[in-house]
Amino acid sequence: MAAQDSFNPFSPEETQRILHHLQQPAVFMNMTGGWPVLHWTVEHLSGCLGDKLIRFRLGRKEETNTPLFETQCSYVEAKLEQFLSWTKDQAGADLGPFCEYPKSEYWAYADYKYIAMLFQEQPSMFEDVKWSEFGFEGRNGRESTLWIGTEGANTPCHLDSYGCNLVLQVQGRKRWHLFSPEDTVRLYPTRIPYEESSVFSQVDVLHPDLRRFPKFKGARMHTVTLQPGQVLYVPRHWWHYVDSVDPLTVSVNSWIELEADDVARVGEAVVCALKSDDDPDDWLNPTEEGVASHNENMQCVNLAVRACSERHRKLTQDPRDLHPVKRDSRGQIKKNSDSVGGSAPYSVPFGPHLVPVRCQQEHFLEDESSSYCDVRSQEDAAVGSDAAPRAKPASAVRLCQEKHDLTRCGSCDAADGTSENSSGDCEEPAHTTITTNDLLDCLVHPDVISRVTELLLERHTGSHRTCTPS
Repeated sequence: MAAQDSFNPFSPEETQRILHHLQQPAVFMNMTGGWPVLHWTVEHLSGCLGDKLIRFRLGRKEETNTPLFETQCSYVEAKLEQFLSWTKDQAGADLGPFCEYPKSEYWAYADYKYIAMLFQEQPSMFEDVKWSEFGFEGRNGRESTLWIGTEGANTPCHLDSYGCNLVLQVQGRKRWHLFSPEDTVRLYPTRIPYEESSVFSQVDVLHPDLRRFPKFKGARMHTVTLQPGQVLYVPRHWWHYVDSVDPLTVSVNSWIELEADDVARVGEAVVCALKSDDDPDDWLNPTEEGVASHNENMQCVNLAVRACSERHRKLTQDPRDLHPVKRDSRGQIKKNSDSVGGSAPYSVPFGPHLVPVRCQQEHFLEDESSSYCDVRSQEDAAVGSDAAPRAKPASAVRLCQEKHDLTRCGSCDAADGTSENSSGDCEEPAHTTITTNDLLDCLVHPDVISRVTELLLERHTGSHRTCTPS
């Protein structure tokens, strides 16, 4: 890869100020010129790592309308050289464990590999990554992770509860699909499978099942195809689904922890406690004559939830807007102010070197509540809708406007109480059996864990403290 001009449009101090004020994803252009890490192609890394075994996650190339979580994938340990031979369909080459997985049916991903561990015998390579130029003094590859994948390799849609991300694309292109924290309810968050620092979405955001997840119709997707040399900033709590576009992709991710998230650690403790049978404490009241089996308890839970659901349905036959609003002393609805203390807000210097993720309204079929958002460069924004198409420079973020087949639900929309039936008839809600994982998922919900954390703090300190949900 040819070396770029090492001049940076923003100083480390300016970049830090920008990151402090950015409230949306944005792409930094022309900030990595001269970084040696841009030479980290798969071929180069294969030579550096030699016979070192790397763990790859493999998934089938098929559409199921459900996310493919890591727990549902296959895993192999192989050398990068074997991985390369597999991607190139080299006849007679040593494919190692990849020989059992036809390339036409599977994608492979060496994801979340800590560079500090991968190159612990070659620490000089840490200096190839220069996050200090983004204002993080002393930060390099040691605090970063490496991601190597084939076309189609993906990460399920999730949010990171601890901090924000800086992602440098090195080889090939990756497409990022992002959603604002405001869309959390539309993404149906889940903590199962449990991961301390992540909250997953139950929705396959590229091929959603709108009958199961009708609220997703209102989600606003932001999309950017990241190209080599570009750095994407992902703010805290922004949801993201990532997939590889080209045959081979390499990226480096630096996760910036903004604050220790002890709330998430409480969630992990809850899961471990419920899954363990080794607690010797006497927790059962002596007046309780016995403990029902887990299956019996779950049957009772399902019956109770169904009874509550039926009562709730009867009480909401005449739905009304009961959302509370804040009012001033005169009874007028309060409006949010963009400025604090009357001071002028900082203006983020968007331009050719910093491209924001902007929304361009594009309806799915007839559904006007959905939108699809893209990153446009300054040149793209200047082109009118009737302008003739023309080639974009390699440094620009390419516009990706894929329309997804989002079939509207023909039955009653449980999310907003509206129905497509002109007669106003609404089908009875379909009841599903509540499982142990459903129960655990609710118990480790961020709001529940926040309240549990408050109670633990009250018990420990005797004072009240409010915790922000993770």
